[in-house]
Amino acid sequence: MHDLTTRPGQATGESTEALDAVIVGAGFGGLYMLHRLRGLGMTARIIEAAGGVGGTWWWNRYPGARCDVESMQYSFSFDERLQQEWRWSERFAAQPEILRYAEHVADRFDLRRDIRFNTRVTAARFDEAAGRWLVLTDRGDRLSARYCVMATGCLSSARVPDIPGIESFRGRTYHTGRWPHEEVDFTGQRVAVIGTGSSAIQAVPVIAEQAKQLFVFQRTPNFSIPSRNRPMDEAYERWWKSDYAAHRRRARMMRTGILYHIDERSALDVPPEERRRVYEERWAAGGTAFMGAFADLLRNQQANDTAAEFVRGKIAGIVRDPATAALLQPRDHPIGTKRICVDTHYYETFNRANVRLVDVRSAPIEAITPTGLRLRGGAEFAADSIVFATGFDAMTGAVLAVDIRGRSGASLREKWAAGPRAHLGLMVAGFPNLFLITGPGSPSVLSNMMVSIEQHVDWLSDCLVHMRARGATCIEPTQEAEDAWVAHVAEVGGRTLYPKANSWYMGANIPGKPRVFMPYVGGVGTYREECDAIAAQGYPGFRMSAPQAAAAAAQ
Repeated sequence: MHDLTTRPGQATGESTEALDAVIVGAGFGGLYMLHRLRGLGMTARIIEAAGGVGGTWWWNRYPGARCDVESMQYSFSFDERLQQEWRWSERFAAQPEILRYAEHVADRFDLRRDIRFNTRVTAARFDEAAGRWLVLTDRGDRLSARYCVMATGCLSSARVPDIPGIESFRGRTYHTGRWPHEEVDFTGQRVAVIGTGSSAIQAVPVIAEQAKQLFVFQRTPNFSIPSRNRPMDEAYERWWKSDYAAHRRRARMMRTGILYHIDERSALDVPPEERRRVYEERWAAGGTAFMGAFADLLRNQQANDTAAEFVRGKIAGIVRDPATAALLQPRDHPIGTKRICVDTHYYETFNRANVRLVDVRSAPIEAITPTGLRLRGGAEFAADSIVFATGFDAMTGAVLAVDIRGRSGASLREKWAAGPRAHLGLMVAGFPNLFLITGPGSPSVLSNMMVSIEQHVDWLSDCLVHMRARGATCIEPTQEAEDAWVAHVAEVGGRTLYPKANSWYMGANIPGKPRVFMPYVGGVGTYREECDAIAAQGYPGFRMSAPQAAAAAAQ
């Protein structure tokens, strides 16, 4: 069943391992891709920079790290026994439990034997004559594969800000996306947290309980909704497991891939007292389902204003100091257009005597000194530890960290210099047999990642079966199809309020990165229907060929 011209494991050149597929990344996307490829009778190897499986959940071990999708939905659906037997302890699982789940999946399906850990892919080059990818690693590995799958994750390339003097600091520094594996104890310390995104909002309340003094340096406040996290309700778990298949089917057609009720009314079509009642119910229930309070919150500025003002009012009611409350109230972007955060007592933490919010929009951080931080204007803050909660080079950073060369040696970095371009967020014209899992131009970070991962892996697996039946071993999108999809993604995004925010969805957190709205905002269900229609019609917009024909067509 192999489509190799050499036997699995046979060298095609000096010290070159021949495989059907190389997968970059052992997060949930890479694990499921390996499982599906094995089921097709293909040989595959995962190359993983970390020392274990789990992707973002292997790296993100910061205090308070927790998923913002309910545990019963943030899990694989491809195996019914796995669904039924795994027990989650909380409504929103914490990092250690999610990592244990990833490890359980790897062990249950015997995936580790095909994973090479502590190894980073440095380059991937397409050989047009052979129709194969040569993949190189920092350990000197050479792997030849028909298919190259980038399962590198959307939030895996940690960003440390370029602040003068950072190397002079005499204390300890940490990044939330690269947290040490040993326990970090901040007891008695003066701690500076830089950033107020999702990871900071989760970490700050936990660090505050230990630190002698906590300074939170905020440039831009974010909207956050209380999680109302609690131990797993047994009746709720039984409801999901009583008909997991049906519940999953419904979730896959939701806009976010998460099963919750979306009120189809406009926020402007109901009386103010009814609107407030709906918001109060969502606030009390907790979680990102708050944004489903009304159907037009991300399309209509006036509707969005009602939700934003409600949350600003909640912040003012929680934070006792009016000046601090005012700084914590976002006013520069519509609610939901930056990643909506989910917290456990984040705003309440600023009522603690040992916590101080520092506004660095009016007085930016000028330098890190040997003993702390200095702001423009001269204010200095002594610190024993600095925590960088400064996010990631999202969606493209981990892909472009690899020197990927397609036809005629074309560089993916150069092709994406003005912003990422991919058909369906899955493939790139000029880069045959290169697949992106939850890449830019797909719902990815606007969705339940587990749903989007499974959809991409299943679609790609079915595509490979179709190719095998036709005797094809090479596939790539046409330039016309790619251009049309990129234009569609931009057009749909432009109909929403998302572009009004300087968010990492737009690449705004990375100096010099093109301002392009990267995810597809049309919804998980709509996207799935589009992908399914393309498959049902025989993959229009894609060229399939044998390697010799592909090389001749390129000449």
